[in-house]
Amino acid sequence: MHAIARELPEHNCLFTPFYLEGFTTILHRLGLLENTAVGGKLSRNVYRYLAEQGLPVDSGGKRDDYDLVVMCTDLLVQKNLRNKRLLLVQEGMTEPEGLRYAGVRLLGLPRYVANTASFGLSNVYHRFCVASPGYRDLFIRKGIPPQKLVVTGIPNFDNIATCLDNDFPYHDYVLAATSPTRETFQRDDRWGFIQKVMEVANGRQVIFKLHPAEQERRSRREIERLAPGALVFQDGDINAMIANCAVLITQFSTATYVGLALGKKVYSYLDLEELSRLMPVQNGGASARLIADECRSLLAEPLRISATTLSRTGWFSGKIQSRWLHRPRLSGLEQV
Repeated sequence: MHAIARELPEHNCLFTPFYLEGFTTILHRLGLLENTAVGGKLSRNVYRYLAEQGLPVDSGGKRDDYDLVVMCTDLLVQKNLRNKRLLLVQEGMTEPEGLRYAGVRLLGLPRYVANTASFGLSNVYHRFCVASPGYRDLFIRKGIPPQKLVVTGIPNFDNIATCLDNDFPYHDYVLAATSPTRETFQRDDRWGFIQKVMEVANGRQVIFKLHPAEQERRSRREIERLAPGALVFQDGDINAMIANCAVLITQFSTATYVGLALGKKVYSYLDLEELSRLMPVQNGGASARLIADECRSLLAEPLRISATTLSRTGWFSGKIQSRWLHRPRLSGLEQV
């Protein structure tokens, strides 16, 4: 989001860390969302970054009546955003479509139940910037209107070669990147994963990079028991760690793309052939500029408000309510 805002110097850009409403606020009060973007360490990291960069913050998006909202998730679209121009940016990998995804499509469960597998299904946005032609095809298959999709690449994965120049002190090790599946209430055979890592390593140095949303103490205890001598990091630049490794082993991690782009030997729970087809475009770091151009284009259009959601068939469900509005005022960009 910050990279996109840098490309819009003529606009007043404010930043809003992800926030909740309705039933999700109850889940938060019960402590069930501490390992998500709204809880604990991840939320503190967001506010710390905004402070360090000196960026203006509008918590909850309440300060102004914004002309454009740029967001990187639509698993929950807050009420105060739904009458705005909305531009959705793909943040990373989407999860495989399992039972929870079927529950969202067939039973109308909230999109966040299926996590990133249901990313994009709100259909309340006006434009959707995606990582690659492969992802465009994937989202079309899920029922998203093709005219809303634009292949721009995504700023955090569009110039992976730059991570080769790094100061991470280790080299030629086996790197295991874990995923917060347990923290999002999914099954995780973590012991089996660790044992597989040690089998692949076959005596070589092993480094585990824990996902920032994981319960660190539990994960460290498991690794210390099954992989004595392995190094464990929860913080740090995973791209640099991948650049210096000999082998990358992942669960359900977007980091898999980094390993594939750098030509590493990769093992994963994911379908590597499918990931190669979905690989984010490498455009030398141009994605933020291309997305900013889409922002300008959208701001130049009359505002069309549409309260529609993709149903199980991929068509529109619910009553379609659309109207055209235009406010000739200074454009502002809220980053969610």
